[in-house]
Amino acid sequence: MNRPRNHSQRTSLASGLYQLPTRWAAFFGSLFLGGLAHTAAAPDNTTQSAAAPATVTSWVSSEDLKQQLSPQPNLALGPTRRSAGSSIRIDDSVRHQSILGLGSSLEHSTCYNLSLLPPETRETVLERVVHPDRGIGMNLMRICIGTSDFAPGPFYTYNDLPPGEEDPRLQKFSIERDRDYVLPAIRIAQRLNPQLRFFASPWTPPPWMKTNRKYGGGFLRRECHPYFAEYLVRFIEAYRAEGIPIHALTIQNEPEFGPEPYPSCLWTAEQQRDFIRDHLGPLFRSRGIQTLIWGFDHNFDNPGFPATLFRDPAAAQYVEGAAFHHYVGKPSGMLTLHREFPQKSIYFTEGSVFGVVGALQMISFFENRAQSYNAWVTMIDHRGKPNVSGFHDCSPTIVVLNRDTLQTEYRSDYFLYGQFMRFIQRGAVRVESVARRSRGFGQVAFLNPDGQVVLVVANASPRDSTFLVNYRDQQFEATLPPRSVGTYLWRRGP
Repeated sequence: MNRPRNHSQRTSLASGLYQLPTRWAAFFGSLFLGGLAHTAAAPDNTTQSAAAPATVTSWVSSEDLKQQLSPQPNLALGPTRRSAGSSIRIDDSVRHQSILGLGSSLEHSTCYNLSLLPPETRETVLERVVHPDRGIGMNLMRICIGTSDFAPGPFYTYNDLPPGEEDPRLQKFSIERDRDYVLPAIRIAQRLNPQLRFFASPWTPPPWMKTNRKYGGGFLRRECHPYFAEYLVRFIEAYRAEGIPIHALTIQNEPEFGPEPYPSCLWTAEQQRDFIRDHLGPLFRSRGIQTLIWGFDHNFDNPGFPATLFRDPAAAQYVEGAAFHHYVGKPSGMLTLHREFPQKSIYFTEGSVFGVVGALQMISFFENRAQSYNAWVTMIDHRGKPNVSGFHDCSPTIVVLNRDTLQTEYRSDYFLYGQFMRFIQRGAVRVESVARRSRGFGQVAFLNPDGQVVLVVANASPRDSTFLVNYRDQQFEATLPPRSVGTYLWRRGP
């Protein structure tokens, strides 16, 4: 699902070179003058001077697009002192969850729209999305097992049959439909970012396996549980043969949502538990499948669903974690689950957010134990298409294609996402960060594997926000403009 939102802005190049060190100024200047990239460069993790541990580098993006991942003047960590404004205290000795990755989706609508572009433009769009240096560095993407609701043509699965027929041995299983535009887009993304990982979700099993024999609604027939388990394994094996390893999969996208004609399938928690325990888990083990299983894949309001899976040891042994969406409920649902099952992972697998208020939402997801973030639908056209289900209107996505001119628009959300995705590395650990609660102000901090501290701050107010950051026995002061997000990096001390 993707909720309606009217929030469309045009991008323009931003310089924002300010008083950068010569090395940085030359690098950013070459990018902007050359016109090859419109985003800021990633931090140079390997060459940052160890002799200047007190230097804080920062980047800012704003809703009005005056700042677009724009580098700011260096700040300096100095002795602790008092000052006006909010205060953020960071304690990197207190560790929370590790981060798997951040990204969006390469579902059918995105891949189809990419296929309409000239090859060089298609490459540029994907580069700006996934490349770790010339883009915003998305490193975790959701893909679909068969059709999703965002697709340009008739719904399909990998084992569609004429009415009345069944195929228990899956002799007619085929991923051929994905060769049109889905697999080509995935391969380009892989080439541009070899560290990219994929997790996958089905919107529906083949209709012949379901109680209503339709793409929308219905339940998986109990006698078809072993066939659907085989179906999922065949998908993993087929994509592996194409050179696309599947890091994880969910059993069903939104198992509690099943209207027609929306492609869907209803599952109770008990049905999903039994399916994993009795069929999918044992089949993974016997076939040597290393793909992780994530349970649930639906809204914050029902942490009891994945808890049902975890409370059964025979099922829980196969389930690495739980996946959540944000359409109903509060992020604290993830924290509720974590408190009962601290050994299980928690992922945020679907839900776009918009503007600086959206950045505050992302911060709250991480505060409530999310180990990943994935937006939903990367690229839609200016009419909100393709969206063949017609079930709901479509929000503008981070990249919008004008179908009449084949021009692409990078909305402000692209840069706001980049404030997180460019700088939070895979394997980063969220560390304790505390600030006085203030309306429209939020922050979250991480420790990257390379030893850099990353602080993301969001200011959704209509005024400048000045704040102090206290780290160990040092601090620095920064000011964020209205409705903007800032990212601050410095080297962790000994």
